[in-house]
Amino acid sequence: CSSPLVLPAKGGKLFCEEGPSLRACRLPPRLAWCSIDWDRLHLLHPLGAGGFGSVYKAIYCGATVAIKQVKKCNKNRLASRQSFWAELNVVHLHHNNVVRVIAASTRAPSTQDTLGTIIMEYVGDSTLHHVIYGTDCIAAEKDNEHTHGPVFLTITQAVTYSRDIVAGLVFLHSQLIVHLDLKPANIFITEQNVCKIGDFGCSQKLEDTVSSGPQFCQQGGTYTHRAPELLKGERITPKADIYSFAITLWQMVTQKE
Repeated sequence: CSSPLVLPAKGGKLFCEEGPSLRACRLPPRLAWCSIDWDRLHLLHPLGAGGFGSVYKAIYCGATVAIKQVKKCNKNRLASRQSFWAELNVVHLHHNNVVRVIAASTRAPSTQDTLGTIIMEYVGDSTLHHVIYGTDCIAAEKDNEHTHGPVFLTITQAVTYSRDIVAGLVFLHSQLIVHLDLKPANIFITEQNVCKIGDFGCSQKLEDTVSSGPQFCQQGGTYTHRAPELLKGERITPKADIYSFAITLWQMVTQKE
C-alpha cells in the first residue's frame, strides 16, 4: 500500500507548504474549478489503506471530508493513472445516492509516490458489505437494538437500500457514466441510513458511439461482480452495472458471498 502521510501535531496542516506552486492548477481547464485550496485542508486521522493508496478523514473549508491519495503503482503505472482520472468522472455531479467529489489535484507535496489527491464528501466508514455480513451493522442495529449476536439485513431494509442504489445508477447512466465495480464494499451507508455509490476508480464515461465507435473495458473491477460481456472483452454498456447490482441484491437477500 502507499506510504501514509505523517500525522501533524495538534492544529497542524495536512500537507507541508512548499511555496505558491502548491496552488498551481494541474487539472485540465474543465476541472480547474475543483482545484484544492491546500491552506484550508487539515488532517484528522487515517480511515484505511490498500493497493490504491490511502484514505483519511479531514476538515476542508470547515466541512468534514474524506481524502483519497491514489498511489503510483510501479508494476502498472497506467492502471494507477487511469484509476485516478476515473475517480474524476463524477466531479461535477450532485445526487443524494452518489458520493460527491469536492476537489482534486495531481499534487501531494508530502509524498512522492502519489499520483494525486481527491477530496470527497465524508459518508462514514460503514458499507453495505458490513451490514450484509453482520459487522459494523449501524443501520441494522437501529431496528434491532435488543438483539444479541450478529444482526442481518431484513427484506424491508434490502428493498430500501436497493431503491437507493437503483436511483444512484439511473442518475449515473443518465450522465453516460458506468461504474463497472458495483459491489457491497463500494456502497456506503450514511448515519441517515442512506446508500451512496462510491469508489469510481474503474468507471468510464460513455461517449457518442456513433462518432467514436463502441468502447471496451480496459481495466479491472471485481471478478465476482463483473458482467459476462466484460469478461469476454465486449463493449461497455450500462447493462454491466445492472448485472453487478443483481449480484449485490442476491447478497443482500441471501447473506452469501
